[in-house]
Formats: sequence, structure tokens, C-alpha cells
Amino acid sequence: MSEPPLLIDYAANVATVTLNRPAALNALSPQLAVELADCWRALAADNAVRAIVLTGAGDRAFCAGADLKRFVPLGKGLRAPEDEWDRRVLADPKILDIALLRTFDVGKPVIAGIQAQAIGGGVELIQATDLRVMADSATLSLKEVQWGLFPAGGSTVLLPRQLPWVIAMEMLLTGRAMTAAEALSHGLVNHVTQPKHTLAAALRIATGIAGLAPLAVQAIRHAARLARSTTIEAGMALESEISEPIFHTADAAEGLAAFAERRTPRYVGA
Repeated sequence: MSEPPLLIDYAANVATVTLNRPAALNALSPQLAVELADCWRALAADNAVRAIVLTGAGDRAFCAGADLKRFVPLGKGLRAPEDEWDRRVLADPKILDIALLRTFDVGKPVIAGIQAQAIGGGVELIQATDLRVMADSATLSLKEVQWGLFPAGGSTVLLPRQLPWVIAMEMLLTGRAMTAAEALSHGLVNHVTQPKHTLAAALRIATGIAGLAPLAVQAIRHAARLARSTTIEAGMALESEISEPIFHTADAAEGLAAFAERRTPRYVGA
């Protein structure tokens, strides 16, 4: 039997999601896209999961985006659906958007462990994450313009919000690859490591976050995401609305008690 295209491992309230098509540069086939979309929905509903690490298998690529040889002919009717995954894609044309987190928020911190190059939709997946660790040999590129295509997984919306305008436009309009050093200098990633340490570093961050009060973590993340697309005044109002219930949680009481008693808090998500 062939290896499953998506692997999900759980440990200490952290889910590690691994794109597992290394021979195909972890490109999203219809099956992988469907399984990834289903995975995000399941993790969003799983209260035991407090943080998520997203990475790719192998040392050649984090993700090369959508498998265009499979998706494009299927979407244009140039090939008939061959299996349940093709039929799911045809029944729900927006499922790739969910897989790329373009139109779906998992509601919990997602940390990318970028162990190798990311191309196209792979970079768009990274843009949807909250924290990022990148291997020093990895690169990020949006090559769609070189192929006469459009980076329609969210890059024209998210990249100019996450990079200086001229840097974002250089990536979008030329397809030039960005190195890990450049990504770090522009604040697109948090940390750069040797490839063999990338996943471990991402897991350390995720485990640290998972040990914090989950309702507070999720509320802070939610408020910050909403504030990105509004005025300062409206953002302040949203912050007040979202933060108020957090001060009345059992975890808030536990955090203050643990601080006063000089002990490690025990958060339960209530």
C-alpha cells in the first residue's frame, strides 16, 4: 500500500500535520486537498488541540502548491473524475480554498515548519499561518506570473499585508524566490534554523503555546486577525468586546493564583 498523503500526529495538545507526497514536492493532489480541508475542520472542532504545526515530508519541498496536472484538467472537464477525491473536488470547487486556509480559519495558532522550498500555493499556506520557522536553505516563490497564471490562494491580499509593498510586489510580479535570510529580515518568518532542526523548533513553539490558557490564546489571535482589516477605533472596540469574557474565565483565576503562589498554572480551557 502507498503512504497516505497526509499524516496527523498528536502529542501534548499539539497536532502535527505533515503533507506527505515528497516525490511530488508535497503538491496538493485532489486527495491531499480534500484530506487537508477535512483535517482543518476536524482540528477546529477538537478542543484537545491547542496548537498546530504544519510541515512537509522530505528534504525537497515544504509544498509546491496545487498539483496543476491533476486539478486543471479536472476543473476544465478535460478528464473525467477517477475516484472519490475527484468527485469531492467537483462537488465542492472551493475545497482547495479551505485546504489553503484561504476561506477557513482553524481558530487556533498554526506554526509552519518550512524545512525546504515552498512554491505557489505552498507559500499561500504559509501566509495563512501565525508563526513560522524556516530552514536556512529553503526559499519561497510565487511563480504563477511566470506561467501566465494568478496566485489566487490569497497572495495578492495577504502578502502586501505581511511584507513591505515593494518587496511583496517583487515576489508577485517577477516570481523571484525569496531566501530564508531575506524572509527573516523582512519579518515574514520568526526563526531560521538548519533544516534538521526546523520541525523541532516549530514543535517547541507550539508546545509552549499549548501550555498556555487556550481561551486566552484563541481570543488574542481572533482579535488580532479581525483588527488587521479595520480602523484603529473599530479594532479597539473589538478588543474590548473579545477580551472582556476572558477576564472571567476559570483559567484567568488560575493564572493569577499560580502567579501569586509562584507555581506553574494548570489551564483547562474554561
